[in-house]
Amino acid sequence: MTKRIKCIIAYDGTHFSGYQIQPGRRTVQGELEEVLRRMHKGKGVRVAASGRTDAGVHAYGQVIHFDTPLSLSSEQWKKALNAQLPDDIVVRSIQEVDADFHARFSAKAKEYRYKVWTAAERDVFRRHYCAWHPYPLHMDAVNEALHLFCGTHDFTSFCSAKTTIEDRVRTIYRAKVKVDGPMLEFRFVGSGFLYNMVRIMVGTVLEIGQGKRSPTDIAQLLAAKDRRFAGPTAPAEGLYLWRVYYGDEWLDRELADG
Repeated sequence: MTKRIKCIIAYDGTHFSGYQIQPGRRTVQGELEEVLRRMHKGKGVRVAASGRTDAGVHAYGQVIHFDTPLSLSSEQWKKALNAQLPDDIVVRSIQEVDADFHARFSAKAKEYRYKVWTAAERDVFRRHYCAWHPYPLHMDAVNEALHLFCGTHDFTSFCSAKTTIEDRVRTIYRAKVKVDGPMLEFRFVGSGFLYNMVRIMVGTVLEIGQGKRSPTDIAQLLAAKDRRFAGPTAPAEGLYLWRVYYGDEWLDRELADG
């Protein structure tokens, strides 16, 4: 009897060419499927994920699922996978789910976080885990700009020109930033995100914080629906796929956070 297994995984994206499997390149999906192939005595097992991440992008709460005939408890699955996975991937939790669950299509919302180190001096120990932006920022302007992203908009100006998806309307439920000394942590919760969308939003907001743009420019950029008018794409190393929500628990959490 085939079972569907859901895993929440974390990975350090530094040494991966992204999540999705690519011939001749080291990827998160490739590592996962190789371990599963060994566990299934050479039979291939396809893994589905909530979404792709690019080279250098990290995940704390990526969700995957796969189908298997093996009869193992959740704890046995977790131990077996973590014993064989490389040090830069870990299974945080695992459970058997209904056959109609899908890591991507069942998702109701996603949360991404983006970390920026703003000290004048680079921190060599953080270089793979946050972007470095050593320029004074007007945080009132940053917060005003973030607020203007909230709601349902066409985000064509804030996605890569390589994006092939035609429907670029997304809803942002929460966009805010936490300041902890020289570390900024941007948090975005939305119905979904386009290719490079978070990184372009952050790049644009940082320009606003520097005074290169006005917070009111956000409305004009959204209306333009043209990538050429938005700010730069922030570096990959600051981005984290933080959590994927499959019910209304994202709303409960938002209300609890105020």
